[in-house]
Amino acid sequence: MQKKENETIKIKKPWPTKEAMEQVYELKLWGDDSSDFYSGIGSHSPEMVHPYLEVLTSFLTSFKSPLVVCDLGCGDFNVGKELIKHTKKYVAIDIVADLIIHNMDKFKAQNLEFHCLDIAVADLPSGDCAILRQVLQHVSNVEVQRIVRKLAEFKYVIVTEHLPLGDFVPNKDIVSGQGIRIKKQSGVNLLAPPFNFKVKEEKQLLSIILEDGKGAVVTTFYKVF
Repeated sequence: MQKKENETIKIKKPWPTKEAMEQVYELKLWGDDSSDFYSGIGSHSPEMVHPYLEVLTSFLTSFKSPLVVCDLGCGDFNVGKELIKHTKKYVAIDIVADLIIHNMDKFKAQNLEFHCLDIAVADLPSGDCAILRQVLQHVSNVEVQRIVRKLAEFKYVIVTEHLPLGDFVPNKDIVSGQGIRIKKQSGVNLLAPPFNFKVKEEKQLLSIILEDGKGAVVTTFYKVF
């Protein structure tokens, strides 16, 4: 694989997540054999994407001065591409190098950057707002804790996660890349132990109940400082 101009490859240490995510795209485990890179129906279903874009657009356009946004786990960028125009700068990050190269070739904008980083290991670019859309659900508690420490550097954080319906025990640990916590009737709650994310404000922006009854995809806003 030849390195291309402007490509940033900065993975300091191999983690199970990297290999797992590479396999997801290589074997097309999230569907759509017609596409080289496909981040699943959660990034393509209109019932999932349109309401999310509405609440994110409303938030981003509420500021007089546009924000610098860091998309931590941008995937195939089918969602992120719709948000670029509402930002001062949009920094899109993913752990899969071939996916980032593909995105760099496909998506162009003056205020758009792509970086290949393991967000649990690498230093993150600076910004006003971090977006994590169905990312933390795939990684172990150790990795979530590493990521949470870095989220404290952002003023705003918007997290989307697949959660069980009703009451549940949060943050049951998993092995990165081997399913998500919904299989254990659990889900990520950043404010609960062992993460204990310190925020000034928490607000649920969106909850989409899945048709199969297996939980909801919930988007939560945090004001950090």
